[in-house]
Amino acid sequence: MFSVSHWIAVSLVACFCVILFGLRRTIRSNPGLKQSVRLLLVAVLLSSEGGLQLWYITQEVWTKGNSLPLELCGITLLLSIVMLLTRSRLLYSFLYFAGIGGAFIALLTPNLVYPFPHFRFLLFFAAHGGIILASLYMTWIEGYKPTWKSLFFTMLCLNIVAAAVYAADRILGANYMFLAHKPGTFSVLDYFGPYPYYLLVEEAFAFVVFLLMYLVFFWLPQRLNARKNKP
Repeated sequence: MFSVSHWIAVSLVACFCVILFGLRRTIRSNPGLKQSVRLLLVAVLLSSEGGLQLWYITQEVWTKGNSLPLELCGITLLLSIVMLLTRSRLLYSFLYFAGIGGAFIALLTPNLVYPFPHFRFLLFFAAHGGIILASLYMTWIEGYKPTWKSLFFTMLCLNIVAAAVYAADRILGANYMFLAHKPGTFSVLDYFGPYPYYLLVEEAFAFVVFLLMYLVFFWLPQRLNARKNKP
């Protein structure tokens, strides 16, 4: 983490986001290209999760306590695939915040011990970059937008998901979503205090991040445009 290869990978994800934004009108106006981009994102997400599971199996390290897609980003990855295939507004209202926010934090502070060019390193950045691009595609190409209700809906869903994953952790003796203890590598959770208090701080942190994501990218631009359009 914080190596040259880490920041290059983060920069590449950022470049893909910029390219998608720059080509948004071209993609939006071309039905064939629009579908191709959407299906390409589906393929990236499917390949990254499928590749991870295949790696677990071929390396004979697959375990129910570590290999199921029950981390937040694993869950949002699968939901992003469904969202892209169905163009679900309900899933978008959750994934704009939980998907982009969660994957962005993961990219900045990856829970990853494999350096470049390890297969796991490549899969990690492809998966998390794909999660971000999926919701940005729905925003810039399909024209979806989150609302205030989406923000609170996301917080409610996250708590429901956390409760379900916590139950799975107890049954499996696992630590998915780091609900039992912090990860072994450095992460943003290290700033949030000891267990279990960091879970409460994490929730407050998530709410602040989601709030900023809405205010900066939607509420503020709408207010500025409204002022410009006033006679």
